[in-house]
Amino acid sequence: MSDDGREEADNQRDQMSIDAAEEVNPNHLKLYYGRLFPYADMFKWLSYGNDGKHPGCDASFFGRREFSFTLDNDVYLRFQSFNTLPDLENSIKDKSPSKIDIGPVYSVDPSKRHAYAQSGVNVFTPVERELVFDIDITDYDDVRYCCSGADVCLDCWPLMTVAIKVIDAALREDFGFNHILWVFSGRRGVHCWVCDGKARRLTNEQRAAIADYFRVYKGNENSGKKVSLAGPVLHPFLVRSYADFLKDFFETKLLSSQNLFLTEERYEKILEMIPDNSVTSELRGKWQQNTRRSSAPKEDINLVRWAQLKSTLQSGKQKGQGLRRCVEEIVFCFAYPRLDMEVSKHMNHLLKAPFCVHPKTGGYLDVLSVLEMNASAMKEDQFSHITRCYHVILSGRVCVPIDPDNCDEFDPTRVPMLSQLLGELNIEGRTADDGNVWDGTSLGKSIRFFRSSFLQPLLKSCKEEIESSYSSKLQQSKSSISW
Repeated sequence: MSDDGREEADNQRDQMSIDAAEEVNPNHLKLYYGRLFPYADMFKWLSYGNDGKHPGCDASFFGRREFSFTLDNDVYLRFQSFNTLPDLENSIKDKSPSKIDIGPVYSVDPSKRHAYAQSGVNVFTPVERELVFDIDITDYDDVRYCCSGADVCLDCWPLMTVAIKVIDAALREDFGFNHILWVFSGRRGVHCWVCDGKARRLTNEQRAAIADYFRVYKGNENSGKKVSLAGPVLHPFLVRSYADFLKDFFETKLLSSQNLFLTEERYEKILEMIPDNSVTSELRGKWQQNTRRSSAPKEDINLVRWAQLKSTLQSGKQKGQGLRRCVEEIVFCFAYPRLDMEVSKHMNHLLKAPFCVHPKTGGYLDVLSVLEMNASAMKEDQFSHITRCYHVILSGRVCVPIDPDNCDEFDPTRVPMLSQLLGELNIEGRTADDGNVWDGTSLGKSIRFFRSSFLQPLLKSCKEEIESSYSSKLQQSKSSISW
């Protein structure tokens, strides 16, 4: 590319960043909430079987749930509550919030908390809340070189995929949870909602204990060694995570996609994790010499140097267990899930609702047309990478569920955008009175998955729990009368 062409491409990329920060059109949001948002499904989920059809139901349950709305100009409305599905639907349609967050179920109606406070008795407290996890790609900036900050592309997105696999397997196999909802955050990460009854009723202390169970990445930007796998034997959870998910992902995808050993600056970061100067000097010498003499293709140098590092650390002359375990520690440092621990520890933490629209959007078609028109002025790999990045950066995407059993197939660049969905509605020519308006749009697949794979099994379990609890109370009442 010529200097003039490079400067032009840089200017275009700068302009694309500006375009990407445009706000979602409020009129588009009104249409989305008026015609596509799955109110009934959300109400059924958050009612957990308390629909009034069984004498054992808690009629006040849904009305004690906190919702928060973010409106235009960052107006933030907390402690919203709704007794019925029409109440929820009418309020969202009226306010068209740019973001909806879901909080806990409180002991009393959160919108009336001030009235209870005047009694002098603190009765306003969270009593139930899903166990939630938040994983954000920005927390991986020290181990990815394709993007940084809020940017994400198809080279670094697999970090989110492997995080889903590791956490989901542990929640099911180690804790016995079954009703787990994974959701694309709309831009740069994933959220997890664990909805089993025993998960929703965990105390803050119990939530913190589960969060700490997953805590492996303990470093900060000033730490040379950010993961320490101490002890003579690794915990079975860590052994399974490494053998089933992390090792293969690191060696077959991450090494090459991020070029972890390509430059001296990058491999020095890895050498810092090895607590033996003689080993690091030996490897550094090989790689510096290799850089001067090797004619191997760049995409192979990462695999070559990783193999040399493993061979050196795991050879017979390395007696110390800590040194041998450096291989696993490096893999964990780069590939293990990085959780926002505070989100999981506290019952009253808010989390963005599924099927929200990410509050930022941009000129998707305009940007791609600019790229395509100037593709000849860019190298092929530059064009491909920028295109993949901006498919994801340009948000306004819906926070759709992710199937953990098929998360490798999830492509954030193909998540429906608000403008795309409204265009599909216009093509279909559907009216607001049509049943399942979303069924003919790109959102249909996500809602069908939500219903069949998550909501229906969850509600079946909830109703069985309500019936069992009600029967037990009846039996206790009969026993007490018989005395």
